[in-house]
Amino acid sequence: MIAEISGLFAASFLAATLIPAQSEAVLVALVVKGGVSVPLIVCVAGIGNVLGSLVNWWLGRCIDRFRDRRWFPVSAPALERAQRWYGRFGRWSLLFAWLPVVGDPLTLVAGIMREPLPSFLILVAFGKFARYALLAFATLAAIR
Repeated sequence: MIAEISGLFAASFLAATLIPAQSEAVLVALVVKGGVSVPLIVCVAGIGNVLGSLVNWWLGRCIDRFRDRRWFPVSAPALERAQRWYGRFGRWSLLFAWLPVVGDPLTLVAGIMREPLPSFLILVAFGKFARYALLAFATLAAIR
């Protein structure tokens, strides 16, 4: 059980960073297998995913000072577009940090835009825990 929970945590953490990973399949597999409480599964996945997003936020806070360097991974126009988008939709867009493709870069941009840590954590955690809870309970409903 500890290995399975640790694997879920690792998959959830990595899935929230800019490294491609899949945590939903691991969560569903654990729910289907049984033997671990669903609330524990949701909590472990949510905590791992929020901590991965926190890494992105921190990177955004730190990397912005290097934007004029040749090796900077994002072009100036792409960064400006992301900042305009975040400026337009604001912190409430962090409720969608769980979305594939756009969610992980969104948490990085939140760091660049100096989103305060408390509001970042509250909004990101709400969206990510809600997604995992819905997925877990939908899986339970499907297998019963």
